[in-house]
Amino acid sequence: MIAGREVAGFSDREIADLLAPLRPAAPDSTENATRRDAFADAVWSCLVEPGDATAGVLRLALGPAAALVALDESDAVVERRLTDAGVPDPSRLGLAAARARWAPRAVEGRLRGAFRSARVMGVRLVVAGDPEWPGGLSDLGAHGPAALWVRGDPGVLVSGPSVALVGCRAASAYGEQVAAELADGLVSRGFAVHSGGAYGIDGMAHRAALAAEGTTAAVMAGGVDRLYPAGHHDLLSRVAARGAVVSELPCGTSPSRWRFLQRNRILAALTAATVVVEAGHRSGALNTAGHAAALGRPLGVVPGPVTSPASAGCHRLLRDGGAVCVTSADDVRQLVMPTLDLGGDAGPLRLPPEQLRVLDALSSRRPRDEAAIAASSGLSAERVAGVLAVLELDGRAVEGEGGWLRGRG
Repeated sequence: MIAGREVAGFSDREIADLLAPLRPAAPDSTENATRRDAFADAVWSCLVEPGDATAGVLRLALGPAAALVALDESDAVVERRLTDAGVPDPSRLGLAAARARWAPRAVEGRLRGAFRSARVMGVRLVVAGDPEWPGGLSDLGAHGPAALWVRGDPGVLVSGPSVALVGCRAASAYGEQVAAELADGLVSRGFAVHSGGAYGIDGMAHRAALAAEGTTAAVMAGGVDRLYPAGHHDLLSRVAARGAVVSELPCGTSPSRWRFLQRNRILAALTAATVVVEAGHRSGALNTAGHAAALGRPLGVVPGPVTSPASAGCHRLLRDGGAVCVTSADDVRQLVMPTLDLGGDAGPLRLPPEQLRVLDALSSRRPRDEAAIAASSGLSAERVAGVLAVLELDGRAVEGEGGWLRGRG
C-alpha cells in the first residue's frame, strides 16, 4: 500500500486534494510526510472496527502511513519490524486474522466515498498531533481511535474542562430534571457537557447545555452524516451548529450494538469525569462508567428513589465502591477538582493519574485500608502506600485508626 510517494495507492497530489476541504486549518506548507500520516489515519478509520488493538499497535509502533505496509508484507517481515520498534511478542497480534477482517474494506472506491461524503457534509478530520486532538484519548493506548470525524467545531473538544453526563434512554421525569439541572449548573461553572446524543438522559443533557448557551458535543456510534437516533435529528443538528458531533467512524457507517459500546470508551476518555444520572441494571451507561473507571477518571453517580428500577444500576455502582455520590453541579466540580475552593476562580486541577486513582478510591466518611484502596485503584499495594504518603503531605488523604479517608486539602 505504500510505494514511493503513494499511500494506499493515492499520490501526494491526490492526498492533498482529498484532505484540503477536511483540514482547512492545516497550512499549505505542511510536509508531505505529515499529510500522508493524516491521510493514513483516516484510511485506518475506514478499515477497522473501533477498538481494534492490532491496528492500534501497528499505527503506534510504525506510524500511520508506514503501518499500512502491513497489508502488503508477510507476517514475518511485519513482526520483525514490530520487534525492532520495541513491541513484545508481536506474534500474539494475529496479523493474518487482522488482514482477513480488514481486506473487505480496503477498496479504493469505498475510501474515496468516505472522503467525498465528508466533504459534502462539511466534516472536519482531526488526527493525533492536531491542536484539536483531545489529549485524553492517548490513555486508550492501542485501543484508541485512528482519527475523529467532526461535524461542527473541533475546537469544542479541547476548549476547557468537560464532563460526560450519561444515563438510560427510558429516563424518568426525575432523571431528566436532574440531568437538566446538572448540565445547566456545569455550564455556568465553565464546563463543557458531552454525551451520546441518545433519547433520555443524553438528550436532556445536550438540550440543557444548549439552553444555557454552553458548549456540548455528541459522540456518535456511526458516521456523523447519519445522525442517530432519527428522532434527535434536529437536536443533533443544533449540537453540530453550536458545538460538535463526533465519531471515530467515517461517513456512511451505520451504528451497531458493538459500536455503541465502543463509542462509550471515547466519551469516557474525552472528558475529565463521567456522571451517571440514571441507569437501570442493564443500561449502556454502566458500560461508560466501566470505561471511566478503567481509565482512572473520576466517576460520579446520582442516587435515585430506592423503589425505581431506573436507578438500580446507579445504586449498584455506589454499593460496589469506586463511584462518588453527586447531587449537584458543585459536587461534580469537586469530583473533577478535589482541592478547588468552590468560591474561587481557579482553573482545573491536574493531578497525576496515580494520585487521581487513589483519591477516587478514598471515601470522606468510611475509612479504607491500603489493600482495599489497591483493589479499587488497580495499583499495587506498594505503589498505593507511596501515593498515599504524597497525598497525606498535601492534606488530600488522612490516616486514622480504621484506615485512610479523603482529606479536605
